[in-house]
Amino acid sequence: QVQLVESGGDLVQAGGSLRLSCAASGNIVSINAMGWFRQAPGNERELVATITSGGSTSYADSAKGRFTISRDNAKNAVYLGMNSLKPEDTAVYYCYANVLTRDAWGVRENNYWGQGTQVTVSS
Repeated sequence: QVQLVESGGDLVQAGGSLRLSCAASGNIVSINAMGWFRQAPGNERELVATITSGGSTSYADSAKGRFTISRDNAKNAVYLGMNSLKPEDTAVYYCYANVLTRDAWGVRENNYWGQGTQVTVSS
């Protein structure tokens, strides 16, 4: 099994910054894409940013220019730097990883999610 543990969520004022972290652990062979999603009350979960194992990134329009996704492959970790935060960024942020694991039957590919970390931006 694989566990993703997020940290870094907090209450900040509009215009402030936060850095979210997510570390994966378990029987990991390798990790393909990693990313961040968020879900605000009453809304569907939406993509914020993704990053491939090679470092290619993509962002939602709402995140472009303000958020930066990065990863440390040696630590199986992904990060989300968030600047110029707005009240509409308030949500639970979830880490995501597409992971290859090995068991007695071979290598498996699965998607895993963290438990979420709350980001609240006050106006």
